[in-house]
Amino acid sequence: MTGANGVADTEVIFKALADANRRKILEMLRSGSRTAGEIAAEFDITKGSLSHHFNVLKDAGLIRCERRARHIVYWIDTAAFNDVAAMLRKLFRKPRKHQR
Repeated sequence: MTGANGVADTEVIFKALADANRRKILEMLRSGSRTAGEIAAEFDITKGSLSHHFNVLKDAGLIRCERRARHIVYWIDTAAFNDVAAMLRKLFRKPRKHQR
């Protein structure tokens, strides 16, 4: 999800990353796109719960999907990750020493 300036809403992203199931989905997608069925085979949760996790990840801008014939294919969208990484670098950058 992006804010008014087009930058990913970091609060939404961190909330999405807080869940272990959603992190597992992202880990699975690191190696490339997968169908919803391939992802579902790795979980012991209902289709409704998995759909909820997909929606949270999509709303946070962390994954994208498209229908290909009878399958829905998911993949990682790196734009939101880049926004969060930039924010974290800025937040934890060592301050410069003030010169007098």
